[in-house]
Amino acid sequence: MKNEIILAFNEVLEDKGLPREVIYDALQSAMVSAYRKSVNASTAQQVIAKIDLEKGEFQIFAEKEVVQSVQDDRTEVVLKVAKEYEPNAELGDMVLVESTPENFGRVAAQTARQVIQQKIREAERQMQLDYYAKQVGEIISGVVQATGSHGLTIGLEMKAEGTMPRKEMIPYERFRIHDRVRALVAEVKDSPRGPQIILSRTHRDFLRRLLENEVPEIFHGIVEIRSIAREPGQRAKVAVSATQQGIDPVGACVGQRGVRIQAIVRELHDEKIDVIEWNKDPHLFIAKALSPARVNGVYLNESHKEAKTALVVVPEDQLSLAIGRDGQNARLAARLTSWRIDIKSLPEAVSDWLFALHNEAELAEKAQRYQEEIIKAEEIMTRKTEGRILNMDDYDVLVKFVDMMERDLLSERQEFQAEREKIIQEALKEIPRPAFNIELNDEILPESVHTILDDGGIHNLGELALAMKTKPDSILGLPGIGPKTLEKIEEIINNLSDLIPAEPEVVETVQLEEELPTTLESAEMEVIEPEVEQIEASIPVVEDAVEEVLEEETEAASEEEEPNQELSFEEMFNLESQKLTNKTFSEEEFDESDDKDDKKKKKRKYQEIEYDPDLDLTLVKKKHKRGDEGWGWEEEG
Repeated sequence: MKNEIILAFNEVLEDKGLPREVIYDALQSAMVSAYRKSVNASTAQQVIAKIDLEKGEFQIFAEKEVVQSVQDDRTEVVLKVAKEYEPNAELGDMVLVESTPENFGRVAAQTARQVIQQKIREAERQMQLDYYAKQVGEIISGVVQATGSHGLTIGLEMKAEGTMPRKEMIPYERFRIHDRVRALVAEVKDSPRGPQIILSRTHRDFLRRLLENEVPEIFHGIVEIRSIAREPGQRAKVAVSATQQGIDPVGACVGQRGVRIQAIVRELHDEKIDVIEWNKDPHLFIAKALSPARVNGVYLNESHKEAKTALVVVPEDQLSLAIGRDGQNARLAARLTSWRIDIKSLPEAVSDWLFALHNEAELAEKAQRYQEEIIKAEEIMTRKTEGRILNMDDYDVLVKFVDMMERDLLSERQEFQAEREKIIQEALKEIPRPAFNIELNDEILPESVHTILDDGGIHNLGELALAMKTKPDSILGLPGIGPKTLEKIEEIINNLSDLIPAEPEVVETVQLEEELPTTLESAEMEVIEPEVEQIEASIPVVEDAVEEVLEEETEAASEEEEPNQELSFEEMFNLESQKLTNKTFSEEEFDESDDKDDKKKKKRKYQEIEYDPDLDLTLVKKKHKRGDEGWGWEEEG
């Protein structure tokens, strides 16, 4: 039995290629399931399987209740047996007890087979899913196992299967069974039947990965792929740039005598590949993207936010080459550059401008300004219409004429755009900022109206006010918006301030008022404490002067007491207080500087002089700060 378990375990490990822990857990689950089925145990009962792979032994432990007499040995056990597994067991406790049935090995082998297979199958699927989920966007190879109208079924590593739908195959490409195929992992999905791996040979990243494999400079980052446009099986354009000076990116991709690029062309079923150098200047980049056609001029129009448009003027004999078969070259160039490209021949561009200058009233001023150039262009076009041969100078004149007109139009667009921005900025100043946070709802406008505005790109009250102030015709042009609705919208915009709540401003003001006293109190505490220190430092100087004056007053009072003995104590007190009040300290008794004079004034704030008739003395009370106890009084005679 020992050898059978060990041999079976090792055989499954080698055959399935799964981790040891996965097979061990599957074997434990199978043993538990076999025990439940053999003794008809409840699923609520705790059952544990312990397997010793070194000895080739296994045991089943089931949770049972400790009782005095056993009536059902599946769920009950006597106290004596329970103490062998749990020494502290008592009657009524639940204890895990070994319950391995007799002849369980044969029963387990028959019952657990399906459970083990299911667990191993689930582990294989999860392992395949985790592995190929990391391979998304990478190239893998496989062997064709089946072909059909739906596509290919390809056998991959780890006994996985991938599918390549017909739309992900290069047109006119045929594979036979047992052919080896390279493809890009486009998507990995989890399904009840296992991981669903979608492969692709038409994805543009498939070309990117092939270039990385064939060109070491791209793999190491010396050459960078900027963009790729591709029509599988027919043609592709790749824009590359060098990250280091002195490197030719196009030459590195093509290779010596085209060795590198030809290997990729063969892999892609003879798909033509144009490698061009990327340039940050859109004019040069668009001109190179239309290669192999030669270009006379590229004129950009960035006024449209939805799509940037470029007008490309080419020589008459290069027009078909620039457009390509069924417009293929122009389509690829537009995808590569992310610009909408309009291609015109030189005679067509000249004819369009001459017709516009003669028939459009808006261009009358421009026609007057460029009258001489227009006459020359008309003469050359007349000769061409008559079938006469034009020399290179004539073509240069036409190129300069078109370039002059297009550049003048570009400057007008820029001026209009600048003026437009100025109008928008002025309108934004008149619109309160909170209006852009108020969404259009039924309280402001009917539901049908704000639904139409929402479809037109106007989502809040601020955007509606901005559109009304800058381009009201655009709102009137929306389907379902008439003059009456426009009048209602104008009325709402005129009363815009009534729709904006003022609560946030009040809350901010209250917060500021609450913060202000705290700030002032902290500032006062910072200022007062240094002043107290200065006052206490100046006390010794002032005390001497005050004591001298008080001694003189006391002597004078004692001399006057003898002749005026009839005065009462109250009269004497009033007399002394009056004398002290009338007495002033001259600046000469102190320092002549203003600083000491300020100290003297501050000192007098914290002292009080009074006469005590019982003691027949004049008392001076000084107020000063005593540590943390606060302010106190100290008496001196």
